[in-house]
Amino acid sequence: MAESSSDPTFLKNFYIPTYIVTPDAEVDNDSDPPRCPVLVFINSKSGGQLGGDLLVTYRSLLNANQVFDLGQEAPDKSLQRIYANLQKLKNEGDDFASTVEERLKIIVAGGDGTAGWLLGVVCDLKLSHPPAIATVPLGTGNNLPFAFGWGKRNPGTDRQSVEGFLKQVLEAKEMKIDNWHILMRMKAPAEGTCDPIAPLELPHSLHAFHRVSSTDELDVEGCHTFRGGFWNYFSMGMDAQISYAFHSERKLHPEKFKNQLINQSTYARLGCTQGWFFASLVHPNSKNIAQLAKVKVMKNGEWKDLHVPHYIRSIVCLNLPSFSGGLNPWGTPSQRRRSNRDFTPPYVDDGLLEVVGFRDAWHGLVLLTPNGHGTRLAQARRIRFEFHRGAADHTYMRIDGEPWKQPLPVDDDTVVVEISHLRQVNMLATRDCRSKSKHDPADTSKHDDEGYHSDEEESSVEGEEWRKFGAAETFKIPDEVDISHLS
Repeated sequence: MAESSSDPTFLKNFYIPTYIVTPDAEVDNDSDPPRCPVLVFINSKSGGQLGGDLLVTYRSLLNANQVFDLGQEAPDKSLQRIYANLQKLKNEGDDFASTVEERLKIIVAGGDGTAGWLLGVVCDLKLSHPPAIATVPLGTGNNLPFAFGWGKRNPGTDRQSVEGFLKQVLEAKEMKIDNWHILMRMKAPAEGTCDPIAPLELPHSLHAFHRVSSTDELDVEGCHTFRGGFWNYFSMGMDAQISYAFHSERKLHPEKFKNQLINQSTYARLGCTQGWFFASLVHPNSKNIAQLAKVKVMKNGEWKDLHVPHYIRSIVCLNLPSFSGGLNPWGTPSQRRRSNRDFTPPYVDDGLLEVVGFRDAWHGLVLLTPNGHGTRLAQARRIRFEFHRGAADHTYMRIDGEPWKQPLPVDDDTVVVEISHLRQVNMLATRDCRSKSKHDPADTSKHDDEGYHSDEEESSVEGEEWRKFGAAETFKIPDEVDISHLS
């Protein structure tokens, strides 16, 4: 049990001397190394004014030099500088610096997009001692913090609230989480552009996508190729369309989106106005997933077609048990259903995505019921979407809460989206963690459910493809993008 936050020595558990984080500063380590040294990265514009208030509080409690405003400097630059300095100090025989590196943790405060940015950077830098990461929920959905027990409500920004969070960090356990590489390829048009760019401006979700250079092994002659990654989910269809409408409205009227409750109410309203509660009446079959794309999973080294029922209008490739504000689309299949369809329990570190479908918003509401879940389609290590010319000229996609409007082929071309397992990173989890690890005996117990059952074919996959995540250096939010809207 950690000391009480009322203890005047409590904050010393987290304090990092300036010379550790600032190269060439005067050495000052006249005390024992901290138990839980933290680097704090805050999106100061997240959560209305909350991000800025949180920045002030953390800097008043800790060394201001260990607290970073993501609006001022990209995290890869900060971490590269700090770790280069740590290596220099270790080479000079500084045992204090060596201990700090071994015990170092990261706190990131922002929406899911901000948290994913930090996770990607840490993954890509391939640090010798990668720090585990705790997430402060400052966004709208806050799926990532919720999955690891950090809550989904925006936190308090006063001293007591921050000290309470630090106490949780001190007591948190480490657990690994898979991350996923996503590659998108489309034929370069003879004129104009087919980049995934929205009518308003580049969607924030695409900060993970960067065109592969002509010297990259993934580059294909005559094609535009983009790549990036995600931690929680990739989705396509009706849910992404509602998310896109929300983000578009927020870009036009940011002054109306300063409160988490208002944001969530607006999201619900858009779900109604977009017509997804009456999808079978309002939306043509051309918007159904089976009409938009051919879906394949890798099995025994070969791509196999995945049967997607004709009524499915939204498909989610899920890594964590938290989607759309904390809902779990996959649920927990009963032992009988796992045996019948060769499913395994959903873990965040098993190298598998859970693939789930929904037919409309009413189907989505089943997640609010005990043991409710969507149509379970597959568990996959690699999944591929092939879009050919059809009745629809676009669809909607999103990764980790960031949506975009994706153009589809207008000629006899193909747009390909391929997802594959990449590697893992360490997360910090509280005792309220919803995510399960295959390495934790307490998480491998069997559970039963009585939710909605579908008879669609299951496909699992084998094989693995390791690629760069694209977070450090390339995984950079453009200067013209206002990071206050990252969530």
